[in-house]
Amino acid sequence: MPFSVSTSLYYRIDGPVDAPPVLLLHGGPGAHHDYLYPQMLALAENHRVYTYDQRGGGQSKTDDPTPITWETQVADLGTLIREFGLVPPTLIGYSWGAMLAMLYAIRCTQDPSLPAPARMVLISPAPITRAWRTQFEEALAARGRGEVIQGMRAELAASGLRERDPDAYRQRSFELSVAGYFHDPRNATALTPFRVTGKVQQSIWNSLGDFDLRDAICAVDCPALVLHGNSDPIPLESAAAVAECLGARFVVLDACGHVPYVEQPEELFAVMQTFLAETTEP
Repeated sequence: MPFSVSTSLYYRIDGPVDAPPVLLLHGGPGAHHDYLYPQMLALAENHRVYTYDQRGGGQSKTDDPTPITWETQVADLGTLIREFGLVPPTLIGYSWGAMLAMLYAIRCTQDPSLPAPARMVLISPAPITRAWRTQFEEALAARGRGEVIQGMRAELAASGLRERDPDAYRQRSFELSVAGYFHDPRNATALTPFRVTGKVQQSIWNSLGDFDLRDAICAVDCPALVLHGNSDPIPLESAAAVAECLGARFVVLDACGHVPYVEQPEELFAVMQTFLAETTEP
């Protein structure tokens, strides 16, 4: 359904009405919430899960020509937290969504009028420096050039699937486009397809400039959990730095790339549920 800030944002709510609420932030930037599901719906067994399509992506696209920046996304998040009555909020961020949660928490240290997070779960957080982002981009590109994924692409090209079943061909093409994010590229078949609005993604990254968030993150004071796959193309050092700055519990997931809710869901949800239970007042 639509939700009005300065533009209409699509949101959905899942889980029992009387369960502890959490706000789930998808990755991207410029993507949408769909690709977190159905796997992340496991959270809704014990929590009231709020999520939304961030401005510029999915069902929250806008005709407003004003560039969308990280500050735009932080402002939207603050508005939604208040309007949903999630004060103080429990933020669960995935990839860019984890970075958005951190950017919001940083802004809360600068603006006491904002409701600061009560706790944060940061899953496969996006790189927190420009240098680590460059390393990630290089690692992902190298994986795409690797023998395994190149072989899968050659197999698809020779299959005749494009002519026989265009829909299946598009699905397989999507899987191969994201295969480098996985510990086992074959696991890409379990990821719900999604699209990134490139203009929005570029605008947000450009707005961050030559960023290094380490000092700012160290000023944030709230319970936090950081989870990261040992085979994630995003440098493990970046996630470790996040955990160190926040004094957070840091869990490294074995045999796992960038999408733990696909490759290691049992461990991911067990660790998250324990953390949320331990840090939520009855």
